[in-house]
Amino acid sequence: EVQVVESGGGLVQAGGSLRLSCRMSGSTFEDWTYGWFRRAPGKVREGVSCISGVDGRTYYTDSVKGRFTISSDNARNTVYLQMNNLKPEETDVYFCAAAEVWSSRCPSDYFGLWGQGTQVTVSS
Repeated sequence: EVQVVESGGGLVQAGGSLRLSCRMSGSTFEDWTYGWFRRAPGKVREGVSCISGVDGRTYYTDSVKGRFTISSDNARNTVYLQMNNLKPEETDVYFCAAAEVWSSRCPSDYFGLWGQGTQVTVSS
């Protein structure tokens, strides 16, 4: 079974850091594009960051540039999202997803394989 599984969420104070992990299993890691998404209740799912497993190209939504870093470890079949200087409004469930193609816009409708999500809570 091909799947992605997230881990690493938790509770952190404003200004703190968390690192999310997303492990791919059941398929060739390098064949996929990986993305991190978040969606607060009543809001549209937002593409936070994406990375190509083929060539490492990355995308960041404007609000996280300079604070979040996406990376991949091919040996561990894992993608990471390092989140620094977190803000209370970034409290959300963060989802990892995988797509078979790359898009520079990181659109959620390109992604067909989704994890169950991990809760990130940033206290003020």
